[in-house]
Amino acid sequence: MAETNGDLRHHIQSGLMRESLVDKQVMAATESPVVRMLPDVHVVKIGGRSVLDQGRVITYPVVDVLAKLLESQRLILGVGGGVRSRHVFSIGIDLGLPTGVLAQVSVADALGNAHILGTLLAPHGVVAIPPEIFGHLLPLFIHSAPGVIFNGVPPYSIWEHPPGIGRIPPHRTDAGCFILGECFGCKTVTLVKDVDGLYTEDPRENPNASFIDAIGARELKKRKLKSLPFDEVLPDLVTNARLVHQFQIVNGRDPDRIAAAVRGEHAGTIVYAD
Repeated sequence: MAETNGDLRHHIQSGLMRESLVDKQVMAATESPVVRMLPDVHVVKIGGRSVLDQGRVITYPVVDVLAKLLESQRLILGVGGGVRSRHVFSIGIDLGLPTGVLAQVSVADALGNAHILGTLLAPHGVVAIPPEIFGHLLPLFIHSAPGVIFNGVPPYSIWEHPPGIGRIPPHRTDAGCFILGECFGCKTVTLVKDVDGLYTEDPRENPNASFIDAIGARELKKRKLKSLPFDEVLPDLVTNARLVHQFQIVNGRDPDRIAAAVRGEHAGTIVYAD
């Protein structure tokens, strides 16, 4: 602590003491190496609608692959809300609820699916962690068990960012899983869907749509595709990330692709920072 230029107020000596935190040069000067807290851990987002809503025929093979992976890998499993979240959004939008409230109510459905997956993986020492303590105690959990499960909804709650179009919260479970992986410096981020990856159009509507094997995030935004199999904010997140420079979308109906993606293999569509 020190007095500066006769100012009787005490100041903490630091590089940002008298700087504006919105000054572009000051912001650029803050670039520095970032600590990877969990560099050997993999984030796998399990789609609620893509996997769990489909019942045991689709879910059990995915659980079997995850169980096998847990023998050699440490996994953070994020879970989406699926059909129930869409139903809640429909009701909320009809009632005129703001985006922040929609974001808050969607948490319950994703947490329900997290507990379902946690029950199925309980024999392997994996459980769903309550959102209130998950982030702060994650390193402890992941070093005490081979894997942990969380509802993938980022905790923006009523502070959710207003979307550019409509009122659906832009940061949903895909974004939440990527942000978590970026914060903790995880090794990979894999999104498990019900399609092989990214296409030029929705393949369910146009069977002749072309498959996109890999694409840069900026290039993806330039293309302005009508439909994406993941949250629209993800290209911006991967572009600005410091630790996680890509994510991969794989088809949960072919569960072996999940294992391949975790091993670092190209098993679907890779979106990377360009």
